[in-house]
Amino acid sequence: MADALHQRYMKAFRVYRDHRTACTACTNTRRCHEGERLWTAFARSQDAYLARQRSRPNTP
Repeated sequence: MADALHQRYMKAFRVYRDHRTACTACTNTRRCHEGERLWTAFARSQDAYLARQRSRPNTP
């Protein structure tokens, strides 16, 4: 079964990437209001996913 948190994190990245591709105001160092909102949603999703990954014990 796919990890729901990972799926949300990857979807947030795709939504941001699609916006960034179409938005003429966004650059690699500056984002429009909508781009900033989408980037923040992606960053939070990624942070949550990575924090959970770090908290899991390493099992072979």
